Amino acid sequence: MLKTILLSGYKSHELGIWDQKHPGISVIKYALEQRLRALIEEGLEWVIIGGQPGVELWGAEVILLLKEEYPALKLGVLMPFLEQEKNWKEERQDHYNQIMNQADFADAVSKKPYSGPWQFRARDEFSLDHTDALLLIYDEEREGSPKFLKAAADKRAETAEYPVFMVTMYDLQAAAEELEEKERPNW
Repeated sequence: MLKTILLSGYKSHELGIWDQKHPGISVIKYALEQRLRALIEEGLEWVIIGGQPGVELWGAEVILLLKEEYPALKLGVLMPFLEQEKNWKEERQDHYNQIMNQADFADAVSKKPYSGPWQFRARDEFSLDHTDALLLIYDEEREGSPKFLKAAADKRAETAEYPVFMVTMYDLQAAAEELEEKERPNW
């Protein structure tokens, strides 16, 4: 049974999403909600994110909404380093801080500000060590930053049971069509 999963995926800029009003965000959140609901029904208790803008923070929004229906569900944020939001635009910092204020747990793997890419690798390894599976929005045909986490999870899966649940661009297209169908007025 999967009690704790790591949730990650593309950063917002990798998807060409520059503000919180982009219509693609609702599609991503809908796809994540469907996957998370199924996992919650199977016993999921914790969802861990790294707090990066994009899929991780949108996923956190979904988790916070699902907590209303599933109060036992918990959100954890494992940042790679302290003050990761320091150089972000104000709107992005506000969004991040709203999520952080509602998280059930938050801590930084490296207890100092950014000093190198090793901090991201350390966060990934620590997160993989403390979760049962990975839920990743990623499509191998459209490379981006999630490829590093996927590679680490795939390597882990070679020697231990560590499922990697993927949400691909095809899954997002299907979610968009389903969402559109749900929102279409009945004639």
